[in-house]
Amino acid sequence: MGLDPNSRARFNLKDASVLLLDETQLGMTILVQIVTGLGAKNLHRCGDIESARSAVENNQIDLAIVDSLAATGQGYDFVEWLRRDAGEPNCYTPVLMTTSHTPRSQISRARDCGANIIIKKPFPPITVLERIIWSSKEGRKFLFSDTYVGPDRRFRNVGPPKGEKGRRREDFTATPLPQGQATADEDASADIEGGPELSGD
Repeated sequence: MGLDPNSRARFNLKDASVLLLDETQLGMTILVQIVTGLGAKNLHRCGDIESARSAVENNQIDLAIVDSLAATGQGYDFVEWLRRDAGEPNCYTPVLMTTSHTPRSQISRARDCGANIIIKKPFPPITVLERIIWSSKEGRKFLFSDTYVGPDRRFRNVGPPKGEKGRRREDFTATPLPQGQATADEDASADIEGGPELSGD
């Protein structure tokens, strides 16, 4: 997913409304420096969940960079609220989650709360830019179900498990859904081995 260092392409976030959620002053300073370096001018700096919710309720947000708030895990809860309760268009906002710890349980939690991608701290600005571009171009459908709302958690189609036959189109019937929406399979789990959300450094 790396960008070609010789590329002449230019990226600018000057027209984007960006929400930053990090409870530490150092973390917020780093995020502000990165996104302003990418041209962002309209920033919503939030040091807690309450101010982040208020920013979402009163503004259209084009990009959210959300710390997991490791001590409490409230960052994950915020993303789940954003997906389920914030309403359109903010429920579709691309979300990059940041965290200092990336054990499999935390990667799974970020995936299951509806984040697009997770980035491990510390990270250079180029990593954030790569993930922003990837999130804006990814083709995963947005799913709505009783247990999950967010981008499809499956990154790759690896086929059925060994010894199992694949599903045939005639094995199930589909219910028409609004444009751009799909329902999540209950047993759909992300193939996160080597997925882009693991490569945050």
